[in-house]
Amino acid sequence: MKVISSIDDAVGLVGQELGVGEWKEIDQKRIDAFADATEDHQWIHLDVERAKTESPYGTTIAHGFLTLSMIPKLSKDNLRVENAKMAVNYGLNKVRFIAAVPAGGRIRARSELLDAAKVGDTMVNLTVRQTIELEGSDKPAAVADTIVRVIFQAQAS
Repeated sequence: MKVISSIDDAVGLVGQELGVGEWKEIDQKRIDAFADATEDHQWIHLDVERAKTESPYGTTIAHGFLTLSMIPKLSKDNLRVENAKMAVNYGLNKVRFIAAVPAGGRIRARSELLDAAKVGDTMVNLTVRQTIELEGSDKPAAVADTIVRVIFQAQAS
């Protein structure tokens, strides 16, 4: 895990891996709850029996956006920001869903700092590539370039 406590720290870490998170199982209960929350009830996510016979995966799969929404949990131990007033999700530059996550599959995040763009004296946008690895797969489940805006405490003069 890398620690960033200033804009200079962030700039110095550009191009480096920040950390690799712990494996997290994505079970059918979580998939069902996500379907209810988003009202996306497509059968490939929910109908276990139909997925066994009709899906190319042979099982239900997690929604791509469920995988994406897990990034804060999956990456929380990869980077720690200290001396900040707050940090907010500023958006995404690029997202690709590469391999389906089967129900019961385990995923984790590998985080790399791509950029640290200074926005003001106390503000920086951190662009972090989050590669969501799928246990047992040569391909990642997803790759997303996330942007976190960090506002640091003002330094006393």
